[in-house]
Amino acid sequence: MALVVSNVVKKFGQKTAVDNISFKIEKPGVFGLLGTNGAGKTTTIRMILGILSKDNGVIEWDGKPVTRETVRFGYLPEERGIYPKAKVEEQLMYFGKLRGMDGKAAKKSIRYWYERLKVEQYANMAAEQLSKGNQQKIQLISAIVHDPELIILDEPFSGLDPVNTDLFKSVIYELIGKGKYIVMSSHQMQAVEEYCQEILILKNGQTLLSGSLKEIKRSYGRTNLFIDCQDDIGDIVKEEGIKLVAKTASGYEFKISSDEQAYNLLQKMLKSKIPLDKFEIREPSLHEIFVEKVGEQK
Repeated sequence: MALVVSNVVKKFGQKTAVDNISFKIEKPGVFGLLGTNGAGKTTTIRMILGILSKDNGVIEWDGKPVTRETVRFGYLPEERGIYPKAKVEEQLMYFGKLRGMDGKAAKKSIRYWYERLKVEQYANMAAEQLSKGNQQKIQLISAIVHDPELIILDEPFSGLDPVNTDLFKSVIYELIGKGKYIVMSSHQMQAVEEYCQEILILKNGQTLLSGSLKEIKRSYGRTNLFIDCQDDIGDIVKEEGIKLVAKTASGYEFKISSDEQAYNLLQKMLKSKIPLDKFEIREPSLHEIFVEKVGEQK
């Protein structure tokens, strides 16, 4: 199976919201659909799901146009998609039956996800009585209760505290383990980097960067150096011509031209007996790549 998006275009009047974008998801896992606000991510998602019609291009699942008949999909939208006045269990049962589940199967799946996401106590409460984070949990259950093949997650970590963010992450890993195909749109680059093997970055509806995240990062080279130490190392760094990017509470971030430059600095620090807590040469993060690519395209 595979999701294929090929040369897809969407216009709203004179504005081109999505301009000839293409990508494929050919094996289970998470694909990162990234971009600034208004870049065309949600429009692309809605075309994949058939909520919006495309003006041009092809969107297929397993060689067939994506419809409710050709693919069992689940969608977690960025905005709230649950009924605020309805009781949690009533609407989850409704969503399950709407997607073809019988009552027994729906109840079994709901009970599993209640326990998994620690929301059993809210079953008979109206959704509006729940916190934003717990509403997000219920919305996730509504998206996956029917065991979909293709799952679209639009800003899945919105409104979650760190504990529940980790809980959501564990659920996504579980879904990956079950062989699900997942499209994730998120502004939390660290989370995207944790999951996604392939990414596409959009701006103004156009593709800025796409492909294997590992290969993209490798193409930049190991240009970042992080040092955590208590002593002032400004003078030694200046001698090596290394550029300071930022000084934070956790340490120093530098840009380097080569590993050799970093190792020369390390030798001088050791010779000067400067105590080191951390010395790390690394490729740029997805956050840094995103800011660079989007920032240079004005």
